[in-house]
Amino acid sequence: EGEFDVQIKGDQSPLTKADLASHAVIADGLARDFGHIRVISEEDADSHAAPEGETGPFFLVDPLDGTKEFINRRPDFTVNIALIEHQRPTYGIIYAPVRKALYIGDVVAGKAYRIETESLAGVTLADFAPLKVRPAPRSLAAVCSLSHNSPETEVYLDLYGVAERVAIGSSLKFCLVAEGKADLYPRLGPTMEWDTAAGDAILTAAGGKVLSRDGAPLIYAKPRFFNPEFFAQGDVAFKVPN
Repeated sequence: EGEFDVQIKGDQSPLTKADLASHAVIADGLARDFGHIRVISEEDADSHAAPEGETGPFFLVDPLDGTKEFINRRPDFTVNIALIEHQRPTYGIIYAPVRKALYIGDVVAGKAYRIETESLAGVTLADFAPLKVRPAPRSLAAVCSLSHNSPETEVYLDLYGVAERVAIGSSLKFCLVAEGKADLYPRLGPTMEWDTAAGDAILTAAGGKVLSRDGAPLIYAKPRFFNPEFFAQGDVAFKVPN
């Protein structure tokens, strides 16, 4: 309750104590269980040594994705963890604490799942609902950034004749496409790799794709972890923006 203690980072994005606390818990857990795998977290600047072209496995972590949503007491913030191998995410986990929704994507197995739970105690895989992108409907639906939408995005969606647009924060946009509640999520503005890796894995495992402008899958371990514009899609044909 009360106001959050908010700092502004060098990239002008907000930072709260919750970001740092979440980072500490995740970093400790990954170090304990996967100590041989490097962890790169948004909130650990010391972990940001240039990974360019790195093929060995490493974790990409966003301890609190959607900090603006968190600060404004909206429910659409998440925790994102992804395993990167050969510059692509092979496993992703997204948890939305307020929604109590956990999403998992195993790209190698080609399977994605969702469950609503506060604890995994006693939970088995049989308790998870499988995720699959839906066949392209006659009238497409798109999800857009709640805090970073743009006129260019609206123009791009017009290429598809999108009838329904839903604005939502954080990596949940990938999840909505993965579970067949939307068909498109274009992002024509800047993002970082830890913003997208877990959602990329979940959507890919559910039968979707996350593409760069050239139509190739979005790659990771790029210089300074910057993403170009990208296009997350379900069962729809890719259209190059004008």
